[in-house]
Amino acid sequence: MHPTRRHFLQSGAVLAAGLFIAPEQLAAKTRNKVRIGLIGVGLRGQNHLELALARDDVQVVALCDTDAGMLRDSIAMVTDAGKKMPEIVTGDPYAYRKLLDRRNLDAVVISTPWEWHKPMILDALDRGIRYVGTEVVLGLTLQDHWDVVRAAEKHGAQVMMLENVCYRRDVIAVMNMVRQGLFGDLLHLQGGYQHDLRGVKFNDGKTPYDSGVEFGDKGYSEARWRTQHSIERNGDLYPTHGIGPIAMMTDINRGNRFTRLSAYATRAQGLHDYVLAKGGKDHPNAAVRFKLGDVVTTQIACANGETVLLQHDTSLPRPYSLGFRVQGSKGLWMDINQSLHIEGISPRHKWEPAAPWLEKYDHPLWKKYAADADGTGHGGMDFFVLHAFIESAKRGIATPQDVYDAAAWSAITPLSELSIAEGNRAVDFPDFTNGAWRTRKNTFARTDAF
Repeated sequence: MHPTRRHFLQSGAVLAAGLFIAPEQLAAKTRNKVRIGLIGVGLRGQNHLELALARDDVQVVALCDTDAGMLRDSIAMVTDAGKKMPEIVTGDPYAYRKLLDRRNLDAVVISTPWEWHKPMILDALDRGIRYVGTEVVLGLTLQDHWDVVRAAEKHGAQVMMLENVCYRRDVIAVMNMVRQGLFGDLLHLQGGYQHDLRGVKFNDGKTPYDSGVEFGDKGYSEARWRTQHSIERNGDLYPTHGIGPIAMMTDINRGNRFTRLSAYATRAQGLHDYVLAKGGKDHPNAAVRFKLGDVVTTQIACANGETVLLQHDTSLPRPYSLGFRVQGSKGLWMDINQSLHIEGISPRHKWEPAAPWLEKYDHPLWKKYAADADGTGHGGMDFFVLHAFIESAKRGIATPQDVYDAAAWSAITPLSELSIAEGNRAVDFPDFTNGAWRTRKNTFARTDAF
């Protein structure tokens, strides 16, 4: 069930009585080693497991999944790494609570289907775990986001969304340029999730995506859960890859905030056409009517006058692109043409290659940890996001991306659903910080950050 306008307003009023988590509220407790449990060790969870096993400052004490094959693969990873075997937890979908009941957990990482993120986060916080890393998104409904924020405030805990694109090398170099004033005052930003997922949504877990034999229910595949969202929902279902970096560049929740949102969706055609092309008109999935528009466009206004444009495009043939555009009063960068233009420096009215600029303004984090990130998932981004989470837990400090960020970024999904359902009406964006955004400081990926 998605939030109504009345429910949205009621939720905002209730939060006004809530508490804001300040970094100094955390109990300062420096650890030499973080004892971590992983809930969900499918393909994404195994990325985190591999990185955790490579660290001397992490002890993986427990793994949980309902898929026997994924657990076998994960056990083999532990053995190959020469590390002590963690407790293996499996069973029904709520078996993860046995993992959370352990008394020796400093942190957990959740890499499960979207609908499980909120209940698993809440259960972790209720059991005294103060560092929770979660894959995107935070929850499904707007109420889910309020619930997680309130729980984190109640327990004084850190909930970090593990949004790796914030650390993509070109993106974080551009962030460095933004902070040094190369683009002037920011005015307009674009991003999104533009990724042909047709083969992912119809896959048996064993067959290569492009083989033409992609139907069934054998083995592990995101099709087990992800496809259903395309049947039942219409909105920007995966906004955080685009909005995370944009939010950090525009100081969202730290001197700025999102204020209003409106969204539009095309008709749904791509997935139906794909089913017909691969399985024929008599295939059972040919009768499915998908609700998700092929291209969802979301517009967001910010308190400081910037505008943001997001696009979600996963049901049509297209090359992968996040479609970043960062534009200010003195110039702009666009990732799709790998070019930029800086007034007074670039040739007049012409693009120039971004590569020399990105090399010159390569972020100090990449300069420091490039060797450690080499060969890790998603071009090294995965190393940085888990590194930030682990270092925060070791030092007993606030994570660089916190629960307010997680809520603001992934709340775009239910808000876009609401806007589309109500005829593209502009809806107010909740302030999850309860006014604290005005005075919070942006410390994400500063040049002296770990």
